[in-house]
Amino acid sequence: MRLVSRFPLLVAGLASLLLAACIQPPNPSTGPAAREEIAARMRADVEELSRDERMGRQPGTPGGRGTFPWIEQRMIEIGLESGTGDPGSTWRQPVELLAIDPDSSKLTLGQGRSRLVVPESDAAVFTPRRRALAVGGPGTGAPVVFVGYGDGLVLGDALAGAVAVMLADPGRDVARREALFGQNATAVLTVVPDGDALAAVRAREGGGKLILAADEQDHLAAYITEQAFARALGGRRWQKLKADAGKEKTGFAPLELNLAIGIDATSDRREFTSQNVIGKLAGTQPGSGAVLVLAHWDHIGECDAPGAADRICNGAVDNASGIAMLLELARRLKAGARLERDVYFLATTAEEPGLLGIRTFIETPPLPLESIVAAFNLDMMALAPAGSPIGVIGGGRDRALDAVIAAAVTQSGRRIGDQDLADSFLQRQDGWALLQVGVPTVLMSSTFGSRGILDPFIASRYHKSADEAAGIDYGGAVDDLLLHETVIRQIADPARYPPRP
Repeated sequence: MRLVSRFPLLVAGLASLLLAACIQPPNPSTGPAAREEIAARMRADVEELSRDERMGRQPGTPGGRGTFPWIEQRMIEIGLESGTGDPGSTWRQPVELLAIDPDSSKLTLGQGRSRLVVPESDAAVFTPRRRALAVGGPGTGAPVVFVGYGDGLVLGDALAGAVAVMLADPGRDVARREALFGQNATAVLTVVPDGDALAAVRAREGGGKLILAADEQDHLAAYITEQAFARALGGRRWQKLKADAGKEKTGFAPLELNLAIGIDATSDRREFTSQNVIGKLAGTQPGSGAVLVLAHWDHIGECDAPGAADRICNGAVDNASGIAMLLELARRLKAGARLERDVYFLATTAEEPGLLGIRTFIETPPLPLESIVAAFNLDMMALAPAGSPIGVIGGGRDRALDAVIAAAVTQSGRRIGDQDLADSFLQRQDGWALLQVGVPTVLMSSTFGSRGILDPFIASRYHKSADEAAGIDYGGAVDDLLLHETVIRQIADPARYPPRP
């Protein structure tokens, strides 16, 4: 889904109207000395979070387990109160995770009494279970059904217990495979064109994954090269099957193959609990809606090859800087005039493997999601020098929020930067999950305002051991923090920013 990419034009008119009426004068505590103090506090937090001893803050590791208690303690020191709404789990929201690492696999094909173990160079099998086994073909009671480029839906319940064989069709394979499993196929064997395609499957599926425990599905998925499948079935028979099931043809009827298939795979599994951390700054008007500020605390752990001089991905920019800004925002909002609306501060876990922590927050929120008038995601917040243009990810969806942001940017003397660049990151950050459930959410960061700032970081430091605390420029981060403070103070006032309709 592509965001409307003309955010500045969309809100320019509204911004001029709101500028004089709604945005307060600059906070007097934002002069050069105050800016340096803000930068110093953020720098100290980034350095603490990205120490080598934290081992890259990967959930489920000692470094990860030591990070969320530190964030909790910092929220307590700032003077926040627990935001979980759960007396039995103050500050922390459990996120149940499952780590799956493929271990062994075996694929056997044959006709009659002949059986062939397909070599690893031609086959791969994956399961989320510790061990999964499926057999199909003559004499097994489980048919082997060839569905071609289809999804088997025409067969209905007839696929239950079957081993389904499908031809690879990139872009549609995931949905087709899910449809086959949805009809209770016991396993799905995908025939891929060649060894390169199989290598791509291994790269995607073979390195292990982290998922929400609730998302586990008992799927046994196998892959084989076309050349190996043709050897087992017979070259002429295979060519006829392919021709009959041609991608451009319609009306192909799935058929049962006279082929024995055995599929066996094992995985290393580890279930564990990580934690979101939720603090709250209570407002003077309970029930008037809330503002949400969030940042993910996790990173990817050890990332370079064994034997490298530095294997630890410290994640200083991504995303120790976001947590540091969240804590400094909380400190400044707490120290200033009391806000009318509640402000929640959410440090999420497991963003890197697929926005898992924010999904848990959405599924079991401590407040009604519809009561959140706006949310602000802080991700990769310390990269650009002061005065850099700002990128706005997630804009163009809520006119009132857009107008407040545009007016605040204008007042600050800055400008909104490369919107196409910002749009390209829409689905790669926690705010995307909130947008999917209707919560107006933006990520405002000078990191995403210019390719001249972002591209060198992506090329040399992103998800690499070079993402270290040393050498980070906090000028743009202080700009962005003060912009967030200005916008949040307005949005936290129901008289100046009405609740969502």
